[in-house]
Amino acid sequence: MTLARRSCAAILLFVATFASYSAAAQLNDEIRAVERSIIKIYTTQAAPDYFTPWRLLTPSQSSGSGSVIDGNRILTNAHVIADASYVQVQKHNDPNRYTARVVFVSHSSDLAIVTVDDPGFFTDLEPLSIGELPSAQEEVYVFGYPMGGRTLSITKGILSRVEQQIYAHSGDFLLAGQIDAAINPGNSGGPVIVDQKIVGVVMQANSGGRAENLGYFVPPNIIEHVLTDAEDGVYDGFPDLGFRTQDLESPAAKEAYGLTPDQSGVLVIKVFEDSPAAGILQENDVVTKIDGFTVAGDSTITVNPELQTNFKYAIDMRQIGETIEVEFARDGQLLTRELVAQKRQQSYSLVKQEAFDEIPEYYIYGGVLFVPLNMNLIMRWGPDWNRTAPVSLLQARSQWSSPEKRELVVALQVLASDVNLGYHDLRNWIVDSVNGEPIRDFEHFTRVLQDNDQPHVVFRNDSGYQVVVNHQQALESEQRILQQYRIPAPYSEGLFDK
Repeated sequence: MTLARRSCAAILLFVATFASYSAAAQLNDEIRAVERSIIKIYTTQAAPDYFTPWRLLTPSQSSGSGSVIDGNRILTNAHVIADASYVQVQKHNDPNRYTARVVFVSHSSDLAIVTVDDPGFFTDLEPLSIGELPSAQEEVYVFGYPMGGRTLSITKGILSRVEQQIYAHSGDFLLAGQIDAAINPGNSGGPVIVDQKIVGVVMQANSGGRAENLGYFVPPNIIEHVLTDAEDGVYDGFPDLGFRTQDLESPAAKEAYGLTPDQSGVLVIKVFEDSPAAGILQENDVVTKIDGFTVAGDSTITVNPELQTNFKYAIDMRQIGETIEVEFARDGQLLTRELVAQKRQQSYSLVKQEAFDEIPEYYIYGGVLFVPLNMNLIMRWGPDWNRTAPVSLLQARSQWSSPEKRELVVALQVLASDVNLGYHDLRNWIVDSVNGEPIRDFEHFTRVLQDNDQPHVVFRNDSGYQVVVNHQQALESEQRILQQYRIPAPYSEGLFDK
């Protein structure tokens, strides 16, 4: 090789090396800038015991991550601070812990906002802004404080896909991003970063055992929805139009419901009373468009060239009070109506979804502990609850609620006493009526007992089995039973304040 060629090659190598060094230095500077805004969160959690609802489970300590955003706020996961009795935060490279308080929670989207009242805490912290959803295969960075050490961890990954997913914390079906960066306990609530902006909040890892390094994050549009919701400090949540559908891909089914081969949509199978869709949509209508998006037979819409997801996304992105245009086919005729987005009903199922930061409801009558059926109770049977919980309680999850029956009441256990002789082995028994009156929900059930003027109270299930209690004996034995079993009150706090 000639001297000129060797000189040219050396120059090119130097330029490439210098460019690589400059890029690495720039990336290092960007990472250093973000580090100062990443917060470690320490939580003491004391969840209620739904088997003995007047007690708390043993308090436990856990930690998570968060990031500073505008307004002296820290953005994190809702499950990091759920049922928290004490919260502390710690800045990067600062040994001190500061007492924090929760200011807003969206359990549905697994997001929460905490703050610190100490005026000096945020002085040297730069808030991060919310960025745009990355493109598929784009490189992202995950910041947080995972298990295995005390210092900040930074991992790199690739955005592999974005679609609706079941959020592990709430069970809600919302948009989520999937990345291949390692996510471990303690990472929860940490930001996913691109160009020094938050493009996601880490929420869960794949726990199926068949996949490695699969993690999920809350995407920017869900974050923005929650931040908008938080502006007035009152939680509204994501809207629901009050109807349920099933896929409509079968050519025969499309023809049966009046669609042409080139039309698509989903079949309405349930419309709930007192919902935005009530009186407008009907069962066997076919929803063809939502908010301008064409609905495919597999329930998806194409939001943009990179995002195809469930049509529920179009509803989720609206705030409460906004209108959503729905096009639907009925007997072959296309109709268009505007529905007003409203808050979700407490539950569309007879079994209310898991709740947090709430006092469990209970009522003790005649030594029998009655509670409303909800997922908190079912999940009390342990991690394998879907196999270990009583079958009758599990089956109720597939039943729709109605104005006539909004909630189920369970005789959970009997506190053995003379007043309930013959029923000491009663467990997990659903009550359908009291003295012949069908029970609507737990509030209705307790008021029926409070207002009873009959000498006996007859509890009955839908199979005809009965439990009979002498009313006067039930009243006279109440305090004795409470003292015997060391129960502070015959019913939960605030039960009759509704």
